[in-house]
Amino acid sequence: MASDQVEDEFLGFSDDEGDDTKSDSDYDDDEATQNAESEVNAHQIGDFEHNQQLPDLNEVGQEYAHECEVGPQHTSGISDNHSVPFLFDLNMPAQQEFPPSPIHQTETEQNHHKPRTPRINNELRLEILLFLLLRKEKHSDELIHGTNRQAVIKFGYTRKTIRLIWQRALAHKAAMDSYFYDSKYHNCGRKRIQVTHESIASIGMGDRTTIIDLARMLNLSPTTVWRMVKRKQIKPHSSPLNPGISEECKMARMKWVLGLLMDYSIPNDPTYYSMYDFIHIDEKWFYLTQKSQRVYLANNEPFPHRKEKSRTKIPKFMFMAAVARPRWGQDGKCEWDGKLGIFPFTDAVAAKRTSKNRVKGTIETKPIKSVNQIATRAMLINYLIPAIKEKWPPHEGEKVIYIIQDNAKAHILQNDQEWQQHYKQDGFTLILTQQPANSPDCNILDLGFFRSIQSLMHKKMPKTVEDLSGAVTEAYNELHAKTLSNVWMSLQYVGNEILKHKGDNNYQLPHNKKKILEDEGNLPEQVKAPRWAVNECKQLVDEWRENQ
Repeated sequence: MASDQVEDEFLGFSDDEGDDTKSDSDYDDDEATQNAESEVNAHQIGDFEHNQQLPDLNEVGQEYAHECEVGPQHTSGISDNHSVPFLFDLNMPAQQEFPPSPIHQTETEQNHHKPRTPRINNELRLEILLFLLLRKEKHSDELIHGTNRQAVIKFGYTRKTIRLIWQRALAHKAAMDSYFYDSKYHNCGRKRIQVTHESIASIGMGDRTTIIDLARMLNLSPTTVWRMVKRKQIKPHSSPLNPGISEECKMARMKWVLGLLMDYSIPNDPTYYSMYDFIHIDEKWFYLTQKSQRVYLANNEPFPHRKEKSRTKIPKFMFMAAVARPRWGQDGKCEWDGKLGIFPFTDAVAAKRTSKNRVKGTIETKPIKSVNQIATRAMLINYLIPAIKEKWPPHEGEKVIYIIQDNAKAHILQNDQEWQQHYKQDGFTLILTQQPANSPDCNILDLGFFRSIQSLMHKKMPKTVEDLSGAVTEAYNELHAKTLSNVWMSLQYVGNEILKHKGDNNYQLPHNKKKILEDEGNLPEQVKAPRWAVNECKQLVDEWRENQ
């Protein structure tokens, strides 16, 4: 007790302030002490009211510190009520005599920036289970002592996580069930809004042409509907305008596809011909520019200004393209790209008079005014036949080639008198055939080749009609042979769709993942047709012929 009293006196505390206990004398002097405190407080309050200057606490602390060094003891009640001496400067930050050791710091202070342990995935959960199974005691479901600690050190997860994985495996074993290591993480969080197919299909087509309209009809926000589109719960579709198909046209389409099947393969294993002796030709208008061209500009780049005399009078040329099926070697290299050429229906005409654009007599490229049978015949005889004789692979055997053209009136038939004089040349026998009417999907060029050429041509941004002819030719030559080969494969799959729909065109163009099949080495050269569809279509065609 003496040591406590000495320590309290050294720090400037009296017996009333040293500890929470009171002595007998303390109880006797309580009333006098309270009276003294009330007098002192009243005196201080009176001083504040008169705005008297307060003493400097730093000076008071120094005086009391000096008195403590001398050693007098103040035992009176009034002196005990004075302020406690300050042994430090209030204007200076507090200094710790003994800074805390980093060993005694809390986990929050030490790991304030520690990255969070990543969520355990299914593969790692299975790996942990295999680690535990290899360290299981024989003839028991208990783990070898120290296994959990080794798993914690190796995988970086807590003992609780390791123990739950093992207990879950034991529960599956007791239930005689296979181990299911998938987590229930997908069940947490806010649940997605569910929209049934019936609720979307019941809305009229005109009320769901945009995301905002569809969201209003479903009583949802446009952002929610947009997320459903990204998750492929709602499928956007651009509806093309297809040609009308009559019953007679349906029968013609079915007969056309059945004619592409090898006779000996029907009906057990219907397979398409390899089509290496086919040439598809077709015509297409290529415009100098588009009405609307999308480009991406820099932040301060000015907008490009394009102009023509009229949006309906954009310069254009008609071209005839001819393609065959590319040949590929055993090593996967292209031996022949199948491109026979693309030829414009143009004439070189001399200018009749001088103008601000050119001098009289300047040779200009002008489109043919009318692409009729005469122009088509001249194109086939003067351009297509020489290209076939020049570019056809010389190692081919019998050179009987079928030239397939669309069913337009401008084309010539095989029995044309002038064509009969040229269809046999240098061992080539060229036979003209027509595809079914209203069937652009039965032609390689309309099926996908022309669109690829057009996209490449517009990237070149031709300025004049002379540049247009060169841009189309360059785009035709630059297109990869694999693209043309894939379109020939698509033609066979389209034939399957025609058979499945009984000659109608109410189907979507098939996408059979040709790139994936090619990487796996499973891309067929000749596609097989569904047996049931072939038999049904043959029966329909036979019945139609009998009724005719």
